Amino acid sequence: MDFTNLGRTGLKVSRFCLGTMNFGPQTSEADSFAIMDRALELGINFFDTANVYGGKTGEGITEQIVGRWLAQGDGRRESIVLATKVYGRMGEGPNDRRLSAYNIRRACEGSLRRLQTDHIDLYQMHHIDRETPWDEIWQAMEQLVREGKVIYVGSSNFAGWQIAQAQCAAVAHHFMGLVSEQSYYNLSVRTIELEVIPACRAYGLGLIPWSPLEEGMLAGALEKAAEGRRAAESVQKAIEKHRSQLEAYEALCRDLGEKPAIVALAWLLHNPVVTAPIIGPRTMEQLEDGLRALELKLPEDVLKRLDEIWPGPGGEAPEAYAW
Repeated sequence: MDFTNLGRTGLKVSRFCLGTMNFGPQTSEADSFAIMDRALELGINFFDTANVYGGKTGEGITEQIVGRWLAQGDGRRESIVLATKVYGRMGEGPNDRRLSAYNIRRACEGSLRRLQTDHIDLYQMHHIDRETPWDEIWQAMEQLVREGKVIYVGSSNFAGWQIAQAQCAAVAHHFMGLVSEQSYYNLSVRTIELEVIPACRAYGLGLIPWSPLEEGMLAGALEKAAEGRRAAESVQKAIEKHRSQLEAYEALCRDLGEKPAIVALAWLLHNPVVTAPIIGPRTMEQLEDGLRALELKLPEDVLKRLDEIWPGPGGEAPEAYAW
């Protein structure tokens, strides 16, 4: 396993982050335990979850599964960098979501209880909160850091200007601020190349891409359809929309002798701003297959061809649309 620093911090994390969103709704607890054990054996030390994962409002089912896995001991907690998130609805009350200081503190205590740990290594804001001022947010996060309940703070689904705004407010508080941004990013969805990636680079945030395979569309969707496997409706719609691109993409992967999923992950890993794509395996096979991407170095001609098949927004702003 390769390791890298999480953004500008001294913290070393694996180049893949184990996503746990499937644990509970799609993957049984026993299989989830086996996947986490195997991930640890393979050297993956970066685990990501969220208080809202699990499919039932307020229960934090996925965090509970991770917590019971950690409670088995044998150095599990000490061996991983544990990330979770705050923002989503965890109850029916008006303050059971978002980023008020009131909810941040209560949500953190809930996550700590479900995860059966005394601290969260990376506490991520799951979405921007346009109703809560940054002074309030950073005051709440600073308090959690002082109490030793949180070590680092990250964001998720922030725009570039919101990252800049957050960091400016953190500086005023003499606080480290954000160290990472978790964004929707893959070969097919490249909007963040305009401003989020430049903001991450400028402020020293590690980029953690979620949905790196676009719900499986970049994992050989045409081949699977030909084999008669039933895909999700959203994937079927995406296949029809991008059929010509997928045909060219999967042909290129066949020429390379690599699985489409591996090429998609390797493409993300070649970007120096990317810390670790989130892989959310439902099965052990999916977990182990992904590691091949760490070894695959895509030559310039292949990267150019991928840009032709999956064109981005044209580069960074403002040059992408102006001189």
